[in-house]
Amino acid sequence: MKLLYFDDYRLGILKGDRVVDVTDELRDIPNIDRRALINGLIAQFDAYRGRLEDAVAKADGQALSSVTVRAPIPLPRNIDCMAVNYMEDGTRDAPAPINGFHKSPSAIIGPGETMILDDIPATIFEGEAELAVIIGKPASHVRAADAMDYIFGYTCFIDGSARGVGPSNNVFFQVKSRDTFAPMGPYIVTADEIDDPQNLAVKLSTNGEVMQDFNTSDMAHNIARCIEWTSQMHALEPGDILATGTNHRGLNPFQDGDKVELEIQGLGCLSFNIRDDLKRTWARVTRLEHAEKGLEGAHTPQLTGKYAG
Repeated sequence: MKLLYFDDYRLGILKGDRVVDVTDELRDIPNIDRRALINGLIAQFDAYRGRLEDAVAKADGQALSSVTVRAPIPLPRNIDCMAVNYMEDGTRDAPAPINGFHKSPSAIIGPGETMILDDIPATIFEGEAELAVIIGKPASHVRAADAMDYIFGYTCFIDGSARGVGPSNNVFFQVKSRDTFAPMGPYIVTADEIDDPQNLAVKLSTNGEVMQDFNTSDMAHNIARCIEWTSQMHALEPGDILATGTNHRGLNPFQDGDKVELEIQGLGCLSFNIRDDLKRTWARVTRLEHAEKGLEGAHTPQLTGKYAG
């Protein structure tokens, strides 16, 4: 099943290229804000699934192209992101120690929306293509052997980054949790529709050019281990998001006017825009291309605009 929010946060289910509005089927789920209705549905999904399947079978729905698709989970309690969680196409000798960080849920934007690059002295702005796991039930101190049972579904996720913003001992908050730095969507695909989440093709394109192209099989610490590790520190709740990391070799500078598209096998395509009122520029190269030229630093330097040089 593919679930999405659309228009004024109506909750829908995708039926081919049409969307069936099921909001009224869920009116007995308590919620103060309709943006949180999906969290309540996830927590009670087994009780509602049959009702939703019946509603979809009976309805024609409306064309997906006629609605405005929103972020599928606008108000998660937590966004946890794994750090340095790929083997980088075999270029790492060993997995990095498992690590992660908390990203502000207020950073979420949906398909077709705009990531805004702030007036700050960042050395570069990047967005990491990631498979996001949606937690399906309360999870605390979960064993890896049981972890996959706690997954409701999956979606596409971008971990936006403003690199080089200090201080050096507190980088994650200022680099990762800025408003608009968490594009996600276009919908949630329930776990039963994904045969093997550890073998999914991930592609990110900037203005139609593929920049990141990798497979989730390259994860250093698999999804089950990530859930185990994260749930040791704090309880995960239905609707929480666990972003599983990226292969950094294809990271590239996001710049004003860019259209970015993230496609993950079986999960659809997330498209969003970039706005930088300062019109800063960087060379159009990936981290891998920068390294292959033998140039200094992890990424290409800023060329023009405020803070360059």
